[in-house]
Amino acid sequence: MPLCNFDTLTFDVYGTLIDWESGMIAGLRPLTDQLDKALSRNDILQGHAYHESTAQAQTPHMRYDRLLAVVYKRLAEEWGVSATWDEALAYGRSVRDWPVFADTVEALRDLKQHYRLVVLSNVDNDSFAASNEKLGVTFDAVYTAEDIGSYKPALRNFDYMLTQLGRRGILKEKILHVAESLFHDHQPARQFGLANCWIYRRHDQEGFGATMDPGARPHCDWVFNSMAELVEAHQRELT
Repeated sequence: MPLCNFDTLTFDVYGTLIDWESGMIAGLRPLTDQLDKALSRNDILQGHAYHESTAQAQTPHMRYDRLLAVVYKRLAEEWGVSATWDEALAYGRSVRDWPVFADTVEALRDLKQHYRLVVLSNVDNDSFAASNEKLGVTFDAVYTAEDIGSYKPALRNFDYMLTQLGRRGILKEKILHVAESLFHDHQPARQFGLANCWIYRRHDQEGFGATMDPGARPHCDWVFNSMAELVEAHQRELT
């Protein structure tokens, strides 16, 4: 199906539109600066991915900013460095400082002219509100983990989103899910029969960074290395 056949794009935000990995690396510097032996960027991110996904599975009702504080504490313990709870809480609040990818704002502005834009994100509402100011568009709907009471890849997050959109007359067949994480997004999206578009931000890097290894790679209907490439493909269809 051509990209033009969809009328709604549902987005993961952190990792897809917001450069969360750079934000994490900056926010964890008070810990990593204490290490006698430096860790690689991927080692730091994979440690974060483990503790984040574990906490999300075990405490699905915990707000994301508070959950990140727990991740910070677990990493400090694992790495054998000191951290106060106030420092951990400050890390949880750092989401609002995470930068957007260079192509995000222009891409969203272009896509907004042709599609409904919807957010399905593992975040709390306060943190997203701060990020949304940087994204430069008004989304047609925003569904957060705080709203739903669980974190992706839980199927209930996608079920919630599709139920809410269905109440507005938006057909599943007209929805394209756009995301970076195979683990959080593309595996559950495929279970719901959603068309999906992988924004492969890490195409030039090894491993899975701040997301867990998904194991068997899910099918993706489209693969682009950036949001700009998605926009270019859509524009080619319009000409």
